[in-house]
Amino acid sequence: QVQLVESGGGLVQPGGSLRLSCVASIRVSGIYLMGWHRQAPGKQRELVATILNLSSERTYYADSVKGRFTISRDNAKNTVYLEMNSLKPEDTAVYYCSAVVGLGQATYWGQGTQVTVSS
Repeated sequence: QVQLVESGGGLVQPGGSLRLSCVASIRVSGIYLMGWHRQAPGKQRELVATILNLSSERTYYADSVKGRFTISRDNAKNTVYLEMNSLKPEDTAVYYCSAVVGLGQATYWGQGTQVTVSS
């Protein structure tokens, strides 16, 4: 079992920034893939960004956030971050952290943190 706890959500004006954190109950250096997803009211959950646990730490971003969001990992703190800049109202959603411990294994989810972008 892997527990994931997100934090850092809140209310921000359009154009503003937030940094989300996801603390894992195990060493993130041992987790194969970690990611951030979001779910807006009335919509399906969508993938926002992922970071792969290889020497290259390959990252992936949805087109809607590319150039504005950055995913990173701090192995010493067992934490994955999502830095969000130039936020738009359409970024409003509950953001969830995910972890896949090994290739083909189950995905673990955090409880989510609300991000609201509004003036």
